[in-house]
Amino acid sequence: MKNILIIHYSQSGQLTEIVNNIAGPLNNCKDVKVVHHQIKMETPFSFPWKKIDFLNAFPESFLQIPSKTKRIPETILNQQFDLVIFGYPVWYLSPSIPTNSFLKSTETKKLLANTPVITVIGCRNMWIMAQEKMKDLLKECNSILVGNIALADRHINHISVITIVQWMFSGKKERYLGIFPKPGVSQKDIDESSKFGDVILDHIIDNKLDSLQNNLIKEKAVVIKPFLVLADKRANILFSKWAKFIYSKGDTNSKNRTFWVKMFNYYLLFAIWIIAPLVFILFLFSYLPFYGKIKRDKKYYASVENN
Repeated sequence: MKNILIIHYSQSGQLTEIVNNIAGPLNNCKDVKVVHHQIKMETPFSFPWKKIDFLNAFPESFLQIPSKTKRIPETILNQQFDLVIFGYPVWYLSPSIPTNSFLKSTETKKLLANTPVITVIGCRNMWIMAQEKMKDLLKECNSILVGNIALADRHINHISVITIVQWMFSGKKERYLGIFPKPGVSQKDIDESSKFGDVILDHIIDNKLDSLQNNLIKEKAVVIKPFLVLADKRANILFSKWAKFIYSKGDTNSKNRTFWVKMFNYYLLFAIWIIAPLVFILFLFSYLPFYGKIKRDKKYYASVENN
């Protein structure tokens, strides 16, 4: 009997649907026992977001400053698991506050120690650097990353920005104005995510987790877009400066901080609509000269290696 623990945090419910679909084939196997744990915060993040709350989450998200999560049930802490499937959303190019808070707790580190982990991401489009940070968090837990599944919005950057903002602040996953596509990961991709469960099942039963990621990649569990890798890295450099500066202005009740998070909002708009297209043009000019590095980066970021 293989014991599998599925941990996830979902604000909108999208990631819950994804991990439940992945768990489908595992639930149907008599040789596998699946246990679920949904991360809960002592002070929950609301959905839909209030805009100021969303902006105020930026410094702590990016700097990975933890908040209090609710305790893991003793029934889970007292078990040993052969595999953990960990679903998390990306906030500001980083694992969400609930995710990093959970992974930094002492009881989580004990739970995940020496345990194989598969990460599952549901996001808009940029997840590469968040996953690099996730690798470090799992390393601190002495976990063994054996797989990664990253499902993202398939629409172009500027379309997905408009639709995701509407969803975040309204709570309605619908076609904005009746002309834009639905926000988030497509329902087709969510429904078909059960195929990853089939791959995971084959490998856990045969004790071949070392080759899991290669077979997940064959099922398009991870698709690397080189331009987004570049944009993610550049944005992380700028976000680092903004996050440290805003965090130094006090807590969320500080008027000084409120002023600067509003300035950050204007920066975000400028970055998305002006800087991002310029970075894309730069990427096109550098594609051929840096083709070798781009190819190596694609291979690395699709893998579970940690440089």
